[in-house]
Amino acid sequence: QVQLVESGGGLVQAGESLRLSCAASGSPFSFRAMGWYRQAPGKRRELVAAITMEGTTNYTDSVKGRFTISRGSAKNTVHLEMNTLKPEDTAVYYCNTGGRLWRPGDYWGQGTQVTVSS
Repeated sequence: QVQLVESGGGLVQAGESLRLSCAASGSPFSFRAMGWYRQAPGKRRELVAAITMEGTTNYTDSVKGRFTISRGSAKNTVHLEMNTLKPEDTAVYYCNTGGRLWRPGDYWGQGTQVTVSS
């Protein structure tokens, strides 16, 4: 069974940075693509960024140039470096694996809150 544990959320001011991390355990076959999704109140969950085992990445347009997704050397961890945060980045961020660069898989973390104040 695949489990994802997230860390690193919090409250920051606009323009500041945060780093999210996610550690996966279970079947390595499911870790081919790992990604971060977010859901703001009243909105649908959306892809933020995803990365394959080989390092190919996909970002939603609103975070390009500000966020960077990377994988740890052990390949079962994924990080999201978020710079120049904006109030519109406020959401619960979820780690995901088992899917593809453009769609989520079946495995989700518990979510971590990111709040950006103006």
